[in-house]
Amino acid sequence: MTLAHATPRTTRPDRIHAPGVTIGRAHADDGSALWRIARDSGELDVNSPYSYLLWCRDFAATTAVARDSGGRPVGFVTGYLRPDSPRTLFVWQVAVDGSHRGTGVAGALLDALSDRVAAEHGLDALEATVTPDNTPSDRMFRAFARRRGAAVTQEVLFPSTVFPEPPSGAAGTSETGDGHRSEVLYRIGPLTP
Repeated sequence: MTLAHATPRTTRPDRIHAPGVTIGRAHADDGSALWRIARDSGELDVNSPYSYLLWCRDFAATTAVARDSGGRPVGFVTGYLRPDSPRTLFVWQVAVDGSHRGTGVAGALLDALSDRVAAEHGLDALEATVTPDNTPSDRMFRAFARRRGAAVTQEVLFPSTVFPEPPSGAAGTSETGDGHRSEVLYRIGPLTP
């Protein structure tokens, strides 16, 4: 079910540049820093530290890391090319260290990663899932779509009912106590270079 559509624009503003950071590929040893950024965000479903190490090794081509002037990771976007749609980049997580939030790092990460993936593999669309109450992510992905002159469609990909019930009193449950919130798929495209 489509919940919303954005009207494509015929022109787009320049890509976002975040002052004071450089953006590049992930390195295998970035995994622990990415895990800490995700954990400290207080918003993301945090995966195991091991999974971030593997992600930085096996999906470095579809991961971007923002680094401060000392080379310390201060933000990241992880993603992968969908096996059944290899010109679609699925964004798994976006997180920015508290010291750099509100400076354009998240948007710059999305722009840099999508530009790199487009140049290396071709890119028709970007997808991500967002819970309905995550206004910052909604704004970030809609702003990305505007910069790309692309439409945004939304539909529930995983309703809350398909997630396992959390243990009693577990953190991260929805306000109604019924576990994980529904994940809404944002599909942004078609993308043009």
